Amino acid sequence: MRQHLTAGTGDQTRTRYSELKRMLEDRQREIHAAVQGKMRDVRAEGPWGGKQNDVLDAVESSEADIQEEIEFALIQMKSETLNKINDALARLEQGNYGNCFECGEEIAEKRLRALPFAVRCKDCEQARENAEQRERHLNARRGTSSLFLDM
Repeated sequence: MRQHLTAGTGDQTRTRYSELKRMLEDRQREIHAAVQGKMRDVRAEGPWGGKQNDVLDAVESSEADIQEEIEFALIQMKSETLNKINDALARLEQGNYGNCFECGEEIAEKRLRALPFAVRCKDCEQARENAEQRERHLNARRGTSSLFLDM
C-alpha cells in the first residue's frame, strides 16, 4: 500500500510515511483551529464587527461590509486548504502521496513541507504554469484581434 512513497528500504518508507503524515496532520489541526477561531470571532462580533447596537453611517457600513467579505474570503481559503490537506491524507493512506501526478517521480520533501498538498514536483508544476501562461496570452491575443474584426 505504501510502496510508492520511496524506492528505499521498508524502514525508510515507514519513516517517510510517518513524517509526512505527522506534517499533514499538524497542518490540518493548525488550519482547522484557525478556521474555528475566525468563525467564533465572527459570531461573537456579529456582522458589524461588534457595533450591533450602534448606528453606522455610510462609510462605516461600507467598511464593515468590506471587512466581512475579507473575513469570509479568508475562512473560505482556509477551508479549501483544509480540503486539499484532507485529500493529501487520503492519498497518503492509498500510498500515492508524495509522487508527482505528471512524471511519477518523488516530490522533494522540502516542497512538501512548504506546500503539503502539492501534487506535482517543482519542474512539472513550473511546466504547467508556463503552459497556462501561454494559453492566457493566446486567449488575450485572440480577444484583442476579435475586437478589430467586429468593427
